Amino acid sequence: MSGSRNGAAAAGGNTDLDYYDAIDDYVTAMQLEDDEEECFSHHSDGVVKPRILVMGLRKSGKSSIQKVVFHKMSPNETLYLESTNRIYTEDVNSSSFVSFQIWDLPGQIDFFDPIFDHEMIFRGTEALIFVIDSQDDYVEALDRLHNTVTRAYKVNPKIHFEVFIHKVDGLSDDHKIEKQQDIQKRANDDLVDGGFTKIHLSFYLTSIYDHSIFEAFSKVVQKLIPQLPTLENLLNIFISNSGIEKAFLFDVVSKIYIATDSSPVDMATYELFCDMIDVVIDISCIYGRAPHHWEDNAGGLPYDDESMAIIHLNNTTVMYLKEVTKFLAVVCFVRKESFERKGLIDYNFHCFKQAIQEVFDVRLRVQENRKLYFQRRWSEVSAKSNEASGSNPR
Repeated sequence: MSGSRNGAAAAGGNTDLDYYDAIDDYVTAMQLEDDEEECFSHHSDGVVKPRILVMGLRKSGKSSIQKVVFHKMSPNETLYLESTNRIYTEDVNSSSFVSFQIWDLPGQIDFFDPIFDHEMIFRGTEALIFVIDSQDDYVEALDRLHNTVTRAYKVNPKIHFEVFIHKVDGLSDDHKIEKQQDIQKRANDDLVDGGFTKIHLSFYLTSIYDHSIFEAFSKVVQKLIPQLPTLENLLNIFISNSGIEKAFLFDVVSKIYIATDSSPVDMATYELFCDMIDVVIDISCIYGRAPHHWEDNAGGLPYDDESMAIIHLNNTTVMYLKEVTKFLAVVCFVRKESFERKGLIDYNFHCFKQAIQEVFDVRLRVQENRKLYFQRRWSEVSAKSNEASGSNPR
């Protein structure tokens, strides 16, 4: 971070010192994590990429969710998607924080059949999303959910179990709540009756026709980001020193927000921020860089690491978007009177951006150390194997 640790105070305190304290806490946490980590033996390069399984009955909407969230497919176009009949895997690498692998598992296949190695599937999984079609009879879906989570839990108790109550766009608000309460009660009662009181299920009402699917996926991905507490802390420092009411750190490609400040998330605010990102991308497509430059940017989009946008609403509120990297952007709500001190906001944003870069750098150093460690371990194992084969000739 540029500047001295004794830099000038921005507002209500020494901003530089606040950011440095947050980074120091993160470095300490990463060192502890690195010392205690013992579950990376299956990653020969030392870089861990979380795996997300998407499961559910046939025609529950699993593939449509992925196409809308990660491929920008129009919800209406998903009506023509063919049913998935094999395991479909996809790497998502849209930013340094949003990096994971998705496995779409066909609903008509029983992966606990002896012909499948279900222990291999669940042992390396960090999140399991089970999709339930709310417009269908979900008795069978609940039975499959119970069987799946209980057997997966026995293999890997650290899995995050997420339940998407999907296709709720055709339901009234009261009916949505009733569906969620009924499904949640039945699923939890089945777990209690089976003696699985330690399994926790998280439930989300989702639809590909609104922003609910993006918010739900955001909550799932956040649980896989080890830097999340640090990112939230940095956002809290940023808004408290800038007079900002609410801020999100967005992955621009997928519109997944990977962190927000500690104030409650309002769905209407989140939808406005998503719409702002769409506006910025659309305008950039028309007036931004030439198309042959897009391949150098995030996901082939015209958004780059110098993008910025300001939208004045008619309620004395300003929406402000600033790039962090070519993949990430901060989008925030600012009162008009606070936005008059834009220079102060920009200074604090500069400190925030520098702190984010340090978080990147620390993570990269940890991953590089792990890579060297596993390379050394592999060399030792290979040497011992060669010695053993040499001392026991046939």
